[in-house]
Amino acid sequence: MTAIVVPHDPAWRQKFELEAAELASALGPAAVAIHHIGSTAIPGVVAKPVIDVLVEATSVEAIDDRTESVEALGYEAKGEFGIRGRRYFRKDDAAGVREYHVHAFEAGSENVARHLAFRDYLRSHPAVAEAYSRLKRELARRHPSDIEAYRAGKDPFIQATQRVALAWWRSG
Repeated sequence: MTAIVVPHDPAWRQKFELEAAELASALGPAAVAIHHIGSTAIPGVVAKPVIDVLVEATSVEAIDDRTESVEALGYEAKGEFGIRGRRYFRKDDAAGVREYHVHAFEAGSENVARHLAFRDYLRSHPAVAEAYSRLKRELARRHPSDIEAYRAGKDPFIQATQRVALAWWRSG
């Protein structure tokens, strides 16, 4: 995967909504809520054009029970994939280009809170969102073929912003 970022596309919201409806059907009662997260969910922020979906689930075991239904939508199940308590799925388009990431966690978990807080904080703080866009553009310019270097370069900003965002989110 390359570290190419593009300007925000308002169509991403509709892509999310259509996919969320499909996922809700596949997951049934295992899904408590389905959220659009990541940079494609934050107007004005540049992003890799991959829609990130957060599923709040009754339990990860309930997600495991619905894995075949999610795979029937074209997703590849990856298990925890490096994050304890997560179920991760990814989906490519017909040309093999990544389209969706699905991150499923138990409803109310700290991982749900950190994703929603980060998204909502950047939506509510345009100067921080613009700083994130500038960083992402610079990292993509410096590391166009090295996704790991791109991710590593974003991590300090994300960690620092998440701490502030969680305090802000919990206070409101």
